Amino acid sequence: MAVSARGRRGAAQSPHAQEKTPLARIAGLPAVSALFAVAPDRVERLFFKANARAAARPFCEQLARARKPYRLVEDAELARIAGTQLHGGIVAIARAQPIRRFDPDAARLWSREPQPLLILDGVGNPHNLGAIARTAAFFGLRRLVLSDHPAQASPSDASHRVAEGGLEYLALYRVDGIAAALKQLKAYYRVVAAAPGKHRDLSALPRGEKPFALVLGNEEEGLPRATLAACEEIVAIPGAGRIQSLNVAASAAILLYALSSQPTSATA
Repeated sequence: MAVSARGRRGAAQSPHAQEKTPLARIAGLPAVSALFAVAPDRVERLFFKANARAAARPFCEQLARARKPYRLVEDAELARIAGTQLHGGIVAIARAQPIRRFDPDAARLWSREPQPLLILDGVGNPHNLGAIARTAAFFGLRRLVLSDHPAQASPSDASHRVAEGGLEYLALYRVDGIAAALKQLKAYYRVVAAAPGKHRDLSALPRGEKPFALVLGNEEEGLPRATLAACEEIVAIPGAGRIQSLNVAASAAILLYALSSQPTSATA
């Protein structure tokens, strides 16, 4: 299918052109591929360089059927559209991923699945959010819960780029009043906080019938006291002692591997 530098005539008017839904810039082939695989209806426009023409062809065909525009552009224009030079040769402009309101009652049904539940309370760096989402998707998690912490990052262009498609495979939830929500979650999950210091090694935690809910906090300040108090256990990753702690995204990868590779003895 030939694609001109000007795109398809007649496709310039998107049926969603007048919507007020925020738009996100999804850059890089892994992220764009995941977007088209999971939620192609969210895509409004697509831009790509000549060396990404073959990879973009099936996406263009989908957009053509939906009468939405796509265009081959030069590198400088693509960098302007993406807002970064790190665009990977292809950028989709898409309606932002919805963030649902967290419902503790729904968590009762989630707890029947073997995956841990990951909760972020104040992770502020969008790159860390993206890296954590990539790790969560890699280990097969289906959900990511974000708190109402004032520092908590929401999905952004940068987090989507770093996630390499991971955010598209996660249902996102926002929780108001995390301490109260964690107390409710204890009925279905074993709620564990991760923090630096002389805390229990995760591998030493006895496994029970409930799956784990893992809570990670802010890069600088860690988890608020109220959040820590609402958790059943505080765990740490043992190291050599030369560095106080790991980056929160690195910690998430280690802890999720430990939780995912050692399932609970039974499902709830």
